[in-house]
Amino acid sequence: MLKIMKTRNIILYFIGIFAFCSCEDMFEPADENTRQEDAMYEESDYAHGLLIYGYGRLPYATTTQTDIATDDAVTNLTSSVYVNMATGTWAADNDPMSQWNNCKDGIQYVNKFLTVVDSVKWALSAASKQRMFIDRMKGEALGLRAIFYYYLLQAHGGYADDGVLYGVPLLTTPEDGSSNFNQPRATFADCVKQCFADCDSALTFLPADYHSIYNNDSIPARYRALGANYSNYNLVFGDKSRNRVSGKVVEAVKAQVALLAASPAFREQSGVTSAQAATYCANVLKRIGGLEGFDPTGNIWYRNKSKLEPGASEMPEILWRADRQKNATQERENYPPTLYGNGRVNPSQNLVDAFPMSSGRPITDANSGYDAKNPYAGRDPRLANTVIYNGSIFRTNKAEIITGNYPNSNDESNDNLNYGGSSTRTGYYLKKLLRDDVVPLSSSLIEQQHIYPRIRYTEIFLAYAEAANDAWGPKADPTGNGFTAYDVIKAIRKRAGLGTDEYGRELAEGDTYLEECANDQAKMASLIRNERRLELCFENKRFWDLRRWMLPLNETVKGVKITRDKGTDELTYTIFDVEDRKYDSSYQNYGPVPMGEILKWSNLKQNKGW
Repeated sequence: MLKIMKTRNIILYFIGIFAFCSCEDMFEPADENTRQEDAMYEESDYAHGLLIYGYGRLPYATTTQTDIATDDAVTNLTSSVYVNMATGTWAADNDPMSQWNNCKDGIQYVNKFLTVVDSVKWALSAASKQRMFIDRMKGEALGLRAIFYYYLLQAHGGYADDGVLYGVPLLTTPEDGSSNFNQPRATFADCVKQCFADCDSALTFLPADYHSIYNNDSIPARYRALGANYSNYNLVFGDKSRNRVSGKVVEAVKAQVALLAASPAFREQSGVTSAQAATYCANVLKRIGGLEGFDPTGNIWYRNKSKLEPGASEMPEILWRADRQKNATQERENYPPTLYGNGRVNPSQNLVDAFPMSSGRPITDANSGYDAKNPYAGRDPRLANTVIYNGSIFRTNKAEIITGNYPNSNDESNDNLNYGGSSTRTGYYLKKLLRDDVVPLSSSLIEQQHIYPRIRYTEIFLAYAEAANDAWGPKADPTGNGFTAYDVIKAIRKRAGLGTDEYGRELAEGDTYLEECANDQAKMASLIRNERRLELCFENKRFWDLRRWMLPLNETVKGVKITRDKGTDELTYTIFDVEDRKYDSSYQNYGPVPMGEILKWSNLKQNKGW
């Protein structure tokens, strides 16, 4: 006890000495290492941080995520939140698809930035440079806000019990401690109008693209009148600003918003027609000369290794992308186990069946030539580019990938169906998006450069085809865009290698199935939707497409079990159910407003059914 008291006294003694010696600090307020809002007007980096935080909230995924909650795939990671959602746990208080908090945070940052951008000293000299910085970043902020509202509408727009199609609360000024946070949801139509207005405003400030110039004559007149020279122009709008929001990005976002609004799930009260959506898509495509700018290798951009390296010229397929990343993430997650991967994303038999024969005819067509006993022969070449199926050889000099329930020649049987925690559940592994020169094994790791597109031109071409066919039919072009829905789908299918025989030789009669669809608007609509499914699979599009098309979400995911007769080596293919989808299409075509928000704010209406 005495020892404890002595120890306590010693501690108090030193505390007293410290207090005495520090009395000046005690009675004088300490300098705080925090800056007040006024500081950002003098410190451009401080203000710029608000915009950067906005970019940090961009809702684009860089891996395959939501496809495993659709009829296109499952995952062997059974703890996945998307598996749980797709198998019955999706609720207003358990929503992996929610964009509410992330996008609202992004809107708050850009709204705050827009209140200060005009007053910040972006350049210490040259009025022209100051003006250019203000214009570019104001345009970026407006474009970002349109993106955030687009993703909010996609995830949370829907009909409430009063029969009104709502979007989300519209906020165009930053919230602070004095704000009224109990804001009602604006109508879907008003939210769309705000997106369009932001896009139109952004386009008045932004160049179509960022690229350096080499003479003063190329400077826009409004900056040349302020005395700008090309060196200063390049500092603001030159090559180094690539991958920021640009004019072409804003035009593409406007087209995406319009397609969403004109879709069956929203068109009744959105105020947007398919004709408008087609026009907005055409505006994007005209910048690349329409079909003259169609990239003949755009569907396999991820295999164009030379263009993936830093310093390489941009691919004509990519309208906007995330920064390059050198890693082995996708390969580690999705390679088959024999290639040291976890085999996470397993394409479904449903998706495999959606790929036609090389002639272009669906496998369900009696004239297609499909052989259920040899199901991968003579198929659309995109199938082999997208899916690793039984017998595929993925990497040079590697043995076959055997997904059937029998060993291959090297007895590497752990790629087999349901062999273990890293094996396939469907009989298929993912191939799309993966590089074949990566080694994900940690002891001999070889990483490679990757890019993930945020917007591809193929997506915009498909959006145009969908909207134009709905508005005018397969072959009509009443507004003089220079191309029709039919023209676009013909180019996409020709690039894929359809209209050929099983050896890749062009058929004399061409793509006869396309020609049949060209005479029937409804058949063309189905074909366009299927082409979108194939071209954009595993890019996190399918879930949102099914919902906006009002198509069933609960199609059971199927796989294939392959066995081999020991005597004849003949393979038998048995289709089986892998995972039930437990969605309720009577209301789940529209996502919920988060339950926590509904409980907090009385003015928020929930979408019906949730």
